[in-house]
Order: sequence, then C-alpha cells, then structure tokens
Amino acid sequence: MNQQTSKKLVIPQLIVGLGNPESRYDGTRHNIGFEAVDALAKSWQVSWQENKRFQGMFATKTQTNGDKIYLLKPLTYMNRSGQSVRTVVDWFKLATDSVFVIYDEMDLPVGRLRMRLSGSAGGHNGIKSIISYLGGQNFPRLRVGIGKSQNKETISHVLGKFSPNEFKVINEILQLVVDAVDLSLTDGVEKSMSYYNSRSVNLENLSGEK
Repeated sequence: MNQQTSKKLVIPQLIVGLGNPESRYDGTRHNIGFEAVDALAKSWQVSWQENKRFQGMFATKTQTNGDKIYLLKPLTYMNRSGQSVRTVVDWFKLATDSVFVIYDEMDLPVGRLRMRLSGSAGGHNGIKSIISYLGGQNFPRLRVGIGKSQNKETISHVLGKFSPNEFKVINEILQLVVDAVDLSLTDGVEKSMSYYNSRSVNLENLSGEK
C-alpha cells in the first residue's frame, strides 16, 4: 500500500462555530462562525438546544451509517471558547483532529474561504483559547473572510455588521460553507480543501455584471 492510499482521512465529528453570545453581537463579522453552524443546522434539519454541561448551544446529526456529528456554539464568549470545546471533546472522547472550527478571518476578503488541517491562532482569541485547552494546534479549521477596514479600528470592524452588498455575498458563502463541510464528512477535509480553497463569491458574479 503506498503512502497516498494509506493516509488517514481527517473526518470532522465536532463542528464548532465561534462567536459571542448576546443579541447585540448577532450578524456581526466576528460572529460569522455562529452563522455558519446555524446554516449547517438548517441544512441538516437539526435543532439547537442549550447544554449547560457544554456551556453552549448543541445539536446532533445522525449520519445514514449511524455515526453522529455534533454542532457546537460556545456561549462562553470568544476568548474562552476552548472551555466549551474541551468539555465536549472529553465527554464524547473525541480525537482532537476531529474537531473542525469555523471562524472569521480579517486577512481574507469577504467572499473567500480557507481551510487548513492545523496551524497557529494567527491572533484570533477564540482559536488561541481552543489551542490552549486542547493542548495543541492539530485540529482542522475553516476561516471565513470578513475583510479589513480601511478607516475603522480593528475592534470596531470585527464587531460591526456587513454592508448590504457584503451581506448578499455572505449568504452565498454560507452555502459554500455547508457544501464544504458536507464534502469533508464524506471525503475528508483535505479533499474539501482542494476544492473549496480556490472558490470565491463576489458581487459581480451575483449580479451577472461583466
């Protein structure tokens, strides 16, 4: 058996969307991770329930083969997301590389996705917390571009809302997130990376302009 065929597929079991609780954060750039897992829950027709043990909103999808996929929105606030994630990992005895985290990325423009199998926090407090609580960086993640602001402070930008034009793009990107996650569940994260990391959505595509 050659190295290519013997390579282990990385299949997510716990999919975590990062954000902040409280209605004032709804729809902000920093909460795109919450919106992504909301889109997954809607697509999979599963319902959220608050789980106090896990300190988050939790949902379960049962695959046709009987395997369970878990969705989590930590309610601990962004910089303590790792507490919630670690509790779920311990409870279900999950491997850390089966934890798949979706979050916002300023270094990507709105309309772009980027998946990686591991890596540093890159300054993101939610990822810093998860790395700390899981004891390493070896978990896949999907970053959703929120763009950089030319005239706002970083905090104001990430806690601000998307413009109407950006919002149209975000709706399309969330569908790509669902497609990318679905592919990773059947064919592994690397296959999904190879397909979706090169994809993008922009307003011109949506409006049919040249």
